Amino acid sequence: MKSKNQNVYLTAKDYLVSEESFDLLYDSEREMLITSPQPSLENLSKYYESEDYISHTDNEKGLVNFLYQKVKKSALQSKTSLISKLNNATGSLLDVGAGTGDFLNTAKDKGWDIQGVEPNQNARELARSKNVLLKESLDEFSGQQFDVITLWHVLEHLPNLKDTIQQIENLLTPGGTLIIAVPNYNSFDAKHYKSFWAALDVPRHLWHFSRNSMSKLFSSKLKLVKIKPMIFDSFYVSLLSEKHKNGSSSFVKAFLVGLWSNISAWRSKEYSSLIYCFKNSK
Repeated sequence: MKSKNQNVYLTAKDYLVSEESFDLLYDSEREMLITSPQPSLENLSKYYESEDYISHTDNEKGLVNFLYQKVKKSALQSKTSLISKLNNATGSLLDVGAGTGDFLNTAKDKGWDIQGVEPNQNARELARSKNVLLKESLDEFSGQQFDVITLWHVLEHLPNLKDTIQQIENLLTPGGTLIIAVPNYNSFDAKHYKSFWAALDVPRHLWHFSRNSMSKLFSSKLKLVKIKPMIFDSFYVSLLSEKHKNGSSSFVKAFLVGLWSNISAWRSKEYSSLIYCFKNSK
């Protein structure tokens, strides 16, 4: 049920599993979009049951999967470099939504003491095959604290957003770093593709964030110290969006849209995806 400060922004379709349609409600108070209706916790997992859900597999078959896996390897180095720049020394690291464990493996090689949580069983088993042992729920870390907590395209998936954010904040050490990467529905590629924009990914994405919303969701003790663009995302998302819109992935069209999205964002700062870096001041 929508509240008085929520109106339908657009309606989008689940192209991966169900082909069901969902409204995206604009929450004017938090300047974000909310998927409606949201699946119950009991039914949410069925919307991830697809061999094409790439973050739960290491599949390289097909152009899109191949490009994703190749770019991911480069991105892993960029991610570990970022956490090193934001922290004076290595320490304890918790990755929420760790997928198949590749980021944690890379961080471990750099000297980080790693822990991770991943609710998907298949992804956890793939991570285990790489000697990365993941927990199923954040609840299993109750009472612990970490120097760095990361969520790489995960916050948009988490049910009970307010309570989960509070839980994550409690797991962060004083002076610790929280790093969150999410899609940006105010980017050029989002506005170009509209309901076909692949990063809407309803209903797996329960929430859709703007730059302003990300500064409103967290408590005052978390100071936003840096925002970084994820340049590749506009190309990858545009490639998927072309398939949603036209039935096939046009590499040329996707490249041009992705390129223009990054060029326009050079001034507006509204990149397809953004990394938000917070410091815990208490």
